[in-house]
Amino acid sequence: MLDERAKTLLKTLVERYIADGQPVGSRTLSRASGLELSPATIRNVMADLEELGLIASPHTSAGRVPTARGYRLFVDTMLTAQPLNLETPPAAALPPDQPQRVIANAAQLLSSLSSFVGVVTAPRKPSVFHHIEFMRLSEKRVLVIIVAPDGDVQNRVIFTAQDYTQAQLIEASNYLTAHYAGLTIEQVRERLKTEVEALRGEIAALMQAAVQAGSEAIADSQEQVVISGERNLLTVQDLASDMGSLRKLFDLFEQKTQLMRLLEVSSRAEGVRIYIGGESMVVPYEELSVVSAPYVVDGQVVGTLGVIGPTRMAYDRMIQIVDITSRLVSNALSTK
Repeated sequence: MLDERAKTLLKTLVERYIADGQPVGSRTLSRASGLELSPATIRNVMADLEELGLIASPHTSAGRVPTARGYRLFVDTMLTAQPLNLETPPAAALPPDQPQRVIANAAQLLSSLSSFVGVVTAPRKPSVFHHIEFMRLSEKRVLVIIVAPDGDVQNRVIFTAQDYTQAQLIEASNYLTAHYAGLTIEQVRERLKTEVEALRGEIAALMQAAVQAGSEAIADSQEQVVISGERNLLTVQDLASDMGSLRKLFDLFEQKTQLMRLLEVSSRAEGVRIYIGGESMVVPYEELSVVSAPYVVDGQVVGTLGVIGPTRMAYDRMIQIVDITSRLVSNALSTK
């Protein structure tokens, strides 16, 4: 626990470092904090904060910079949001339109307002199927064909524990279609758990494998993330000086899988969340922080959006940018 004096000095240090990008010395803290403390007293408090792992001293300077732990304490307990001053209201940037255009425009809006990277996951469609077909490819290899009510088709090859005749595959297909058509893959999975005893063992195993394959196929088809403004990171002083780090960051955007996992974590939280690099495995890069929020359509969370930028960012402004954009996307996609 920090006393009020230590909190004030830490808050001042973080704010000065975010604004200037330079390690903050005791003289600057004395002036900026408004506290009438001697330089010796400030140095003692700084030493205590450093011992707690909240600030650190770069080798090249007598000043201090916040650590991931210091940023976290600042964000959780000391952040004071200022009204967001935008030259033009962003509402016009997301007119109700095709969902894909709304998503693309939202990523661009996040990037332009933050000057960092904007990311948005596309809305997840419910994984409802109209019917499932099985086709024997060879011994213990079966093609699963999942047809959605809108005609969308997903295919997946599964490897089975035993060989099935085409007659058995037709029997399984007819059973699934007759009993489960119109349900989501997740609902079918739950129903099969309780009804598996009523089915013949080999058919039950085939159906469970098919449902798993269907779930993976639909997830793969929907794992879409729109990214805008990656090149903005090239102008960020904290990142541009280290080409190795930049290369890792661009790999993150290129592969998208890790980015999807990160945003998936965000979608399970309410409101705006902040993930600070280096403090957890959610954001594995120490140089990066992510400010994200889920967006909803008709009361249901269907995707996530956010800003990815350097750890030294104006978190109060980013929170408001992400919050406003989340509301705009929710409204645009919910408009009938």
